[in-house]
Amino acid sequence: MPNLPEPTKVVQLPDGTYVYADHLPTIHQPVQPQIVHQHIHQAPPDRTVQRIAFGSGVGAGAVAAGVYFGPLLVGALTAIAANLAILAFLAVALTWGVVSVVRSVGGAEGAAAARSVRRSRRRR
Repeated sequence: MPNLPEPTKVVQLPDGTYVYADHLPTIHQPVQPQIVHQHIHQAPPDRTVQRIAFGSGVGAGAVAAGVYFGPLLVGALTAIAANLAILAFLAVALTWGVVSVVRSVGGAEGAAAARSVRRSRRRR
């Protein structure tokens, strides 16, 4: 049957003992250089928190907290930074709009008020 392994070969040595044929010494043949295929993949994520927790003997709770809350904290800080950036942009846009409207609407009274503010600043 082709799917069964080949039976092991037993050989009788000249001294009368029996040995398996695959354990006999073979004639030395020159060794060819072995080709190694190395696959380089992306490095795993940084596990500094886990290493610190294992090194200090804290245990699995600290490791789980570092694994779970680390990315959660990064996500939360990113969301906060994005919100602050949007708010800053809105503040700049609204200020620019108000200043533009005031400059375009302001007439002689606005110019006189600006002159009086400038004079009061110079006196100090």
